[in-house]
Amino acid sequence: MNRWFYTQLWRIAPPLIRHYLKKRAVKSPAYLYHWGERFGEPFDRPVQHPIWVHAVSVGETRAAQPLVEALRRHFPDAPLLMTQMTPTGRAAAKELFPDAQCRYLPYDKPEWVAQFLKEHRPLFGVLMETEIWPNLMHACADAHVPLFLANARLSEKSQRGYLKIRNLFEPALQTLSGCFAQTAEDAERLHLIGASNVHVCGNTKYDISPPERMRALAAAFRERIGTRPVAVCASTRFYKDQDEAALLLEAWKKYTGDALLVVVPRHPERFQTTFETAQALGYTVQKRSDNLPVSRQTQVWVGDSMGELFAYYLSSDVAFVGGSLVDSGCQNIIEPIACGIPTVFGFSTYNFAAACRSALEAQAAVQVQNADEWCTFVSACLENPSERSHFAQQAAHFVAGHQGASRRMADEIAASVRHLTHEKA
Repeated sequence: MNRWFYTQLWRIAPPLIRHYLKKRAVKSPAYLYHWGERFGEPFDRPVQHPIWVHAVSVGETRAAQPLVEALRRHFPDAPLLMTQMTPTGRAAAKELFPDAQCRYLPYDKPEWVAQFLKEHRPLFGVLMETEIWPNLMHACADAHVPLFLANARLSEKSQRGYLKIRNLFEPALQTLSGCFAQTAEDAERLHLIGASNVHVCGNTKYDISPPERMRALAAAFRERIGTRPVAVCASTRFYKDQDEAALLLEAWKKYTGDALLVVVPRHPERFQTTFETAQALGYTVQKRSDNLPVSRQTQVWVGDSMGELFAYYLSSDVAFVGGSLVDSGCQNIIEPIACGIPTVFGFSTYNFAAACRSALEAQAAVQVQNADEWCTFVSACLENPSERSHFAQQAAHFVAGHQGASRRMADEIAASVRHLTHEKA
């Protein structure tokens, strides 16, 4: 596929995208809001000459936080523009960056991305992780807007897909002013699909620490729960007709202690389903949203809230990271490790392969192959305070040894932007 054919597809795509968004809105009504931003309509009072950071959804938005802080030290007078592609990402951006202008990034139709750049005239742009939009990248080059790929990662599976249409992506990647990879393996894969000027800087997720607001909320959670031990299953996924929460709940029936199991689905449309699944399995269940004390008889507490994952981790004694007992590649294992609690993940880790491998080597986490193994490990861990203390010590060393990526990326971006600005002058 070349860029001409790719652009022609965008000529016919809008009706299909609108149909898709309406379908998503059946379970997540927020997909119906702010449509104009996605489809190139003029934006009301667009911020001018901002630091522009694009973070698709919640995970990328959180990962951007320490990088944004580092960039603002270099560009203290520049406003901040945050763009997203999902409602949950937009909500996270509004919470984490209250002084920023937050909006959806238009889809990759040439006229729409040109309108976006004309409205905001960014000082520079940062695409978090692996967001490759060819028309946007070429439009930034044409408008002399320096554009960077930050916290970039690329799995072997994704690399194979990009290589099939390298003639589309290589020219787009060549327009970047810098590409900052998480690992040497990511850098090599990015180079093979056409990226140049690639630097290995690490992962900004290691630079995130639990905010004080989350610590206060965790204390409130513990007050509601009481003195019982707590096992949390965070960011559980429904993937290819497999319900990870159901797998964990079924396995937990073997547990005989008095710990509270907290299940936090990754997506809000799974909140009610998870609650009903737990009830159907015979558990006594409550929801976080009932705002009531957790009864001693309650066995499962469903975390039906967004943006509070740190609080769930900080209020728990052992954590499972979802997306790993279904083959969706695992969610962020670094957050619970940064909270100093024993962390467990499953067999599927391709989204966090390097972090999972390093955490296992550092004895800061444990890998299981199925839900029964998870239940066995958690049961033993809850009964063994000294093992939990060991994990806390290993976790602190592990996180400290991987920090600094945000500063390195911000320094590279600032040097590049100033060099390009000097050249234009």
